[in-house]
Amino acid sequence: MKKILVTGGAGFVGSHLCERLLKEGNEVICLDNYFTGSKRNIEHLMDHHYFELVRHDITNPYMVEVDEIYNLACPASPVHYQYNPIKTVKTSVMGAINMLGLAKRVKAKILQASTSEVYGDPNVHPQPESYWGNVNPIGLRSCYDEGKRCAETLFMDYHNQNNVDIKIIRIFNTYGPRMHPQDGRVVSNFIVQALTGKDITIFGDGTQTRSFQYVDDLIEGTIRMMGSRSGFTGPVNIGNPVEFTMLQLANEVVELTGSKSKITYLPLPQDDPMQRQPDISLARKELNNWAPKVPLKEGLKYTIDYFEKLLSK
Repeated sequence: MKKILVTGGAGFVGSHLCERLLKEGNEVICLDNYFTGSKRNIEHLMDHHYFELVRHDITNPYMVEVDEIYNLACPASPVHYQYNPIKTVKTSVMGAINMLGLAKRVKAKILQASTSEVYGDPNVHPQPESYWGNVNPIGLRSCYDEGKRCAETLFMDYHNQNNVDIKIIRIFNTYGPRMHPQDGRVVSNFIVQALTGKDITIFGDGTQTRSFQYVDDLIEGTIRMMGSRSGFTGPVNIGNPVEFTMLQLANEVVELTGSKSKITYLPLPQDDPMQRQPDISLARKELNNWAPKVPLKEGLKYTIDYFEKLLSK
């Protein structure tokens, strides 16, 4: 049994990670300040003997003896990270410093949940880890993009200077149950709009692409990365290389929900990437041939079922 700290553990991805780590026989400390996380996401874990929930903001130091740290804490959707951009940067940067300091003190292995947003609006397609990105440092999305880029820098510096055992993953668009219904992400937006009979709003002309992975595939890749060979730090892309346009996604959601919603178009937000597709050859090589297994249609069915139950309450 390992003692594992998960920051942002009451969030969409974090709650699934806590659940999986408990199933594998570990002791889990879930740290969250509930800015975007929710107790509802982890209430089914509260009676587990080896689960502990702590309300804490990682911009402040936290002391605990653990074997591993998964640093997931940070609002990850534009609606939430743009709400308080200074707080977003603080969470990414000061949070990384505090968690790396903890890992250094207790000699814990630590994983950083970074993002495909470090690539910005990419000039290289698909995006390999060697690509440095095309990021606007003073735009609306910069608090998140540059915050995560700085966190990666800190992780590498703590590794090189202090020999901290680090792992870095870059998460591409992920969806599934426990997404926040008002998080502004395209999958949850489309599903909620379809289920409530509202127009499905596409920003731009609908030709921009994303690559969607179901949350279970992300969790599998994340855990494999934490257990990867000694000395392999990453960063490594964790995403689905199958690319879809926004219009294709909207039509799929309409079909699966049986909705009569119409598709409408709005102007594209500032710095919104036109293409996003991961090169996962490094993940296949280093993470025991990891690759996403859940097709979009199947994952959407699970997610739609979750939102139907949530909206009926």
